[in-house]
Amino acid sequence: MSKKHSDMEIRYIRYFVVLSLFFVYGCSNTKYLPEGDLLYTGSSVTVKDSTMKKKERKALENEMEGLLRPKPNKAILGLRPKLWFYNLAGKPTKDKGIRYWLRNKVGEEPVLFSKVDLDYNAAVLRNFAENRGYFKNRVSADSTVNNKRATAEYIVQLRKQYKIKEVKFPEDSSALGKAIARTIRRSLLKEGNPYDLDIIKAERARIDARLKEKGFYYFNPDYILAQVDSTKGDYEVRINLKIKDDTPEKAKTAYKIDKIMVYPNFAVSKDTVKYKKEDIVQYNDFTIIDTADTFNPRVFDRAILFKKGDFYNRKDHNLTLNRFVNLGTFSFVKNEFKTSDSLKNTLDSYYYLTLLPKKFIRVEVVGKTNSASYTGSEINVNWNNRNVFKGAELLTVSVFGGADFQLSGENNGKNIYKLGAETSLTWPRFITPFHIHENSEFVPRTKATLRYEFQNRTQLYSLNSFNASFGYLWKESIRKEHQLNVMDITYVSPNNVTAEYQEDIDEDSALGKVIEKQLIFGSTYSYTYTNTMQKRKKNTFYFNGELDLAGNITGLITGANIKKKDTIKIFNVPLSQYAKVKTDFRHYLKLGKETELASRIIVGIGLPYGNSNVMPTSKQFVSGGTNSIRAFRARTLGPGSYLNTETANSSYLPDQSGDLKLEFSTEYRAKLFSIVKGALFVDAGNIWLLNADPNKQGAKISKDFMKEIAVGAGAGLRFDLSFLILRTDLAFPLRKPWLSENDRWVIDDIDFGNSAWRKENLILNIAIGYPF
Repeated sequence: MSKKHSDMEIRYIRYFVVLSLFFVYGCSNTKYLPEGDLLYTGSSVTVKDSTMKKKERKALENEMEGLLRPKPNKAILGLRPKLWFYNLAGKPTKDKGIRYWLRNKVGEEPVLFSKVDLDYNAAVLRNFAENRGYFKNRVSADSTVNNKRATAEYIVQLRKQYKIKEVKFPEDSSALGKAIARTIRRSLLKEGNPYDLDIIKAERARIDARLKEKGFYYFNPDYILAQVDSTKGDYEVRINLKIKDDTPEKAKTAYKIDKIMVYPNFAVSKDTVKYKKEDIVQYNDFTIIDTADTFNPRVFDRAILFKKGDFYNRKDHNLTLNRFVNLGTFSFVKNEFKTSDSLKNTLDSYYYLTLLPKKFIRVEVVGKTNSASYTGSEINVNWNNRNVFKGAELLTVSVFGGADFQLSGENNGKNIYKLGAETSLTWPRFITPFHIHENSEFVPRTKATLRYEFQNRTQLYSLNSFNASFGYLWKESIRKEHQLNVMDITYVSPNNVTAEYQEDIDEDSALGKVIEKQLIFGSTYSYTYTNTMQKRKKNTFYFNGELDLAGNITGLITGANIKKKDTIKIFNVPLSQYAKVKTDFRHYLKLGKETELASRIIVGIGLPYGNSNVMPTSKQFVSGGTNSIRAFRARTLGPGSYLNTETANSSYLPDQSGDLKLEFSTEYRAKLFSIVKGALFVDAGNIWLLNADPNKQGAKISKDFMKEIAVGAGAGLRFDLSFLILRTDLAFPLRKPWLSENDRWVIDDIDFGNSAWRKENLILNIAIGYPF
């Protein structure tokens, strides 16, 4: 071994020893304790029960340990860095500066053993065990002191757990007794199950919930008394549920709905509503006090699920409130039920609704993928008019502009810029030739849209895109959403094709498909399922499936068949006919409070037939870019192992598209500090053609398609500004599918210190929002 290497090893050993001593000394954290006190470092619970399985005993011990207070200082591998920072900062002299920040924001004050009440914790454990059916248990507590540190130990001695022998419900012949009797079948209290106080409480809440659906508006769970007898039998209890004697009479009565009053111009700042006689509108079962003639009464008929004479039920109560909120026209919704003064055992229902501003402007900065598969960042300025035709409709007029940026050493200067306008009108109901009955808490919507977009591929060509659609949006639940466009028409026309691009078309005719005129009309459907709004779940999912059918009815009627030279044209533009399916599945694994592993897989296929032998370019799949495989330029990857050698060394890389797509991404996300979050990611995938193209060798899908998968990796920073997330991802390829089969992995070629390698391989992606 050389002397140079020996000196380096000695130096590293010294650094390691110094660093280790630093942590051992710094993280001892007992130097600054108050005189006579100890650092509390945690506690343990030991359950002694010879009849309990080891797994059950361990689970019970963990539950009990979670009840103990206080909690010790947080530890990582036996060290307490937060406490160390607290001690390091000392006592700051002012409420700002680095010492204040270290002590109060980063640090954590010591948890002292003097704050631990052993008797109180023992009583908590004893009560918890009794509530689980372990009656007559014993709990002992002790402590251990070692080098100014103290721990607490609790020993819980359990007797045999009591089981439920019998459950009795009220048996009287009253309306309340009969209503409760009809709920017995779904009771949570089962004979033979262990006694558990939490289950008894849940059973009372269950009975109350069922009674609320049967008109018992004034009933509540506290009116149910659970009598538990443990004196008879061998470790068995008998539970008798009864209605308390002091339960008020109105709680035993089922109420019906009488008057339904609606105040759509209610001001929160005022307790009463002043109105004239002519402001009163009677519509079906409703009395509407609309002082400004704001709404068509049918809006309330669709929103309120109660009808006069119905028994009160909580489901319709909550659904009605949610439907009012989901209309999008009210900032405040208040509901009251009052006992009617005209009819016995009836309720009058009052709805007080406060309007949102009728007109407003919203500015949005978003990451977006448009109908032509171009991804990028976009600024939208939206002017909105609520309740434009007195039916809670929403009229939106938008102007937008955006760009798709990737920076690398090669082929810069041919980014996508776009601008356009869109007008949409949304009705809060289904508009159909036939009636569709629905009573979901989410209001269904019918939407008509007109859109124009101008896309400019700098120094190459421009595209004018016109779109008109009419369809429906509705939610089954907060997790499930549907969108059906029964009519979706797109017309794409080229403009400003440069001589440079025309020369490239002469060399590669496939490039001409990008600037062909396209006429697409048909129907689209998408289904989305997600539970990502459940922030506490460790595993959450997102799924989106899309079906796009174009030209099918027209093609069927006309019998168009391009193979027989029988092509249908409209305005001298061939009508596109195809079927396309795309699925997007995402999984989010929560690793910690500020860390997660996010993964996504995309699978898609498009099948042209009838009037078309290829998919329209704007509907084909593309790969590469800021929201795709980030180590490759946007829309340039594939198809298959194909590489356009004619333009590979030119000033830009041409768009490539395919009929099939497979893509997978996974990234580790973690908060670094303040608003800055970091990510490490790997992307893989490609696109392929269904049919062979003589101008694109290696583009057709084959049984060896997995050998043509491109792989990229990288790291990124995300700046969470609350109103938007700015993302910067630096990526580089690990596998290039266009190389010869044995040379596709390029990991050995990675050389960050080589400027030529960086120029060819490093790509900086700048975007708004997360990639998925």
